[in-house]
Amino acid sequence: MMEASQGAAASGRRRWWTLIAVSAAQLLVVLDGTIVNIALPSAQRALDMSDGSRQWAITAYALAFGGLLLIGGRVSGALGHRRTFVIGLTGFAAASAIGGAAVNAEMLFGARALQGVFAAALAPAGLSLLTTTFTETRERGRAFGVFAAVGAAGSAVGLVAGGLLTEYASWRWCLYINVPIALLAVAGTALVPRDEPIRESGGALDVPGALLSAGGFAAVVYAFNQAEPHGWDSPKVLGLLAGGIVLLAAFVAVELRASRPLLPMRILLHRGRAGAFVSITLMFVAMFGFYLFMSYYTQTVLGYSPVEAGLTLIINAAAALVGSTLIAGKLHGRVAPMALILPGLIAAALGMLLLTRLTAGSEHVLPLYLTPALVLTGLGLGCVMPPTASLATAGMQWHEIGAASAAYNAAQQLGAALGTALLNTVAASAAASYLASEHGTPTAAAVHGYTTALAVAFGILVAAACVTLPLALSRAERRRANEKEEEPAPVP
Repeated sequence: MMEASQGAAASGRRRWWTLIAVSAAQLLVVLDGTIVNIALPSAQRALDMSDGSRQWAITAYALAFGGLLLIGGRVSGALGHRRTFVIGLTGFAAASAIGGAAVNAEMLFGARALQGVFAAALAPAGLSLLTTTFTETRERGRAFGVFAAVGAAGSAVGLVAGGLLTEYASWRWCLYINVPIALLAVAGTALVPRDEPIRESGGALDVPGALLSAGGFAAVVYAFNQAEPHGWDSPKVLGLLAGGIVLLAAFVAVELRASRPLLPMRILLHRGRAGAFVSITLMFVAMFGFYLFMSYYTQTVLGYSPVEAGLTLIINAAAALVGSTLIAGKLHGRVAPMALILPGLIAAALGMLLLTRLTAGSEHVLPLYLTPALVLTGLGLGCVMPPTASLATAGMQWHEIGAASAAYNAAQQLGAALGTALLNTVAASAAASYLASEHGTPTAAAVHGYTTALAVAFGILVAAACVTLPLALSRAERRRANEKEEEPAPVP
């Protein structure tokens, strides 16, 4: 009896080591989406990049990450989630070291693309490990709460870390910092329970699906990135969007006929899971536009330094931590997922709405506007991420968990890329129109642009709540979903 008890305790400790390792990996993936943005001006000067080429330091990572996520999900299943996780961490660390040591722009762009390749394997493998390790409802809630807190706070932490490292060390440390984090996570995987690769019969790897998904996602993400400098009516942007949509439509057609599809369509057609994907995509559209607003507004209008602007976002990160761990984590399994997702979307929308009241002459901006908005959006994001991550993989067959995890990460990636491009374009267009028609000051025009973009973000979140509501599970389906979550996925 004593030996059995000790064995159970050891197994429990190993489960929590999984959470630590996966959370560290999640921090790497999310952090890298924003930390390099702060370092880019310094890197441009050091490596003599042109204004036209500098965006590839961001775009190369986004294209590789977004385009290869579904393939990464399949690789994770084929090699085993734990093994893929270690490979992803090691490769990400090596690519970060190469990027930090870059001697020219091409070397930096190549390293960023390589980071995206390994992140595309790392992200679905990490979420899959979390899903298969934590199957008891209460533990699952706590684990997904911590995981989501890291994801929700990662973007804000990236801005803070990027500002501090660039100002007091070097832009290169915005890449080097990934190496010790990744190696610590690799060391932690020694205590992560092993899993077996999936041995499936009935057909070869879905190569057409892999090529179509990579091309389609890459084209759409690149179109979003090009919309900011060229405009949404640019032939290049419209051509990329049309090409991406055609490729993704062909991907769906191929998947419906494939014997071993890269993304089984039942993953997307499940009503509760579809609600999770819609919610997290639109939440990321709004939130990444919000982070862009915070960065520009605090620095260009309020005169904050990059470090001060980043530190302001700590309020948002702390609220996200509270929302994901103390609210969503504790209520997991006690209430329906939509009982957390819908209030989360509404809270974030109210935060956006508050900021639309700002003007160039607003006083006491930090206590009256920014702090309440940062708290509301943080709480909203913290309440949305854990239940959507859990719903995305709940009740899946063992061999489909990697694909579901990859689809969830792809939804976030597409939302972030679209939000940054869409809301930045809206802000720039509104500012230009205001300046031309109202003959106001450049500052007043900039604030008008920001508030207009945030009004659009508010509308997106309200639309997300309205679209998600009909997708809410019926009472009987919620009970069955909760019962499935409590059962471990069948291990072959």
